[in-house]
Amino acid sequence: MEASTVQLSESRNSGLNKYLTFVLGEEEYGLDILKVKEIIGLMEITKVPRMPDFVRGVINLRGRIIPVIDLRRKFGMPEQEDTRETCIVVVDLDGMNMGAVVDRVSEVLDLVSEDIEDTPEFGASLDTEFITGMGKSGDRVIMLLDIGKVLLGEELSSLARLEVPEEQPLEG
Repeated sequence: MEASTVQLSESRNSGLNKYLTFVLGEEEYGLDILKVKEIIGLMEITKVPRMPDFVRGVINLRGRIIPVIDLRRKFGMPEQEDTRETCIVVVDLDGMNMGAVVDRVSEVLDLVSEDIEDTPEFGASLDTEFITGMGKSGDRVIMLLDIGKVLLGEELSSLARLEVPEEQPLEG
């Protein structure tokens, strides 16, 4: 037991990164585990008018109103019926909580720096700024996301107006 603890701490010092991995369609993605607040089952989502189509709406999570985006829609993927594995990953974006609907969560994956490659160039017409790198684990390739950049600044600010802190009661 002691040896594995020593090995883990040495790995962290040598650039070990932890990612929550999840699946959308056939592709696997990863988020920096430090951005993830919690993973919750799919719950009732209230639609908000005049939001971009990838915004599913808002949820009431223990008294806080949190905007929820559908990553399939955001990435232009075909829609799919929700399943028992569909869940919401709640992330913290510089103090703003946001939920992201994913097909299913896979695991928490440790990647050393050597297993992360730069995002390949796809040409000037494709925006890959939100992909921080490509993780390699065995024969798997995991697209590592900067969840803050998944949403554009303008969209993020419109969602920020939807979040209501616990101290402020909802007015109806």
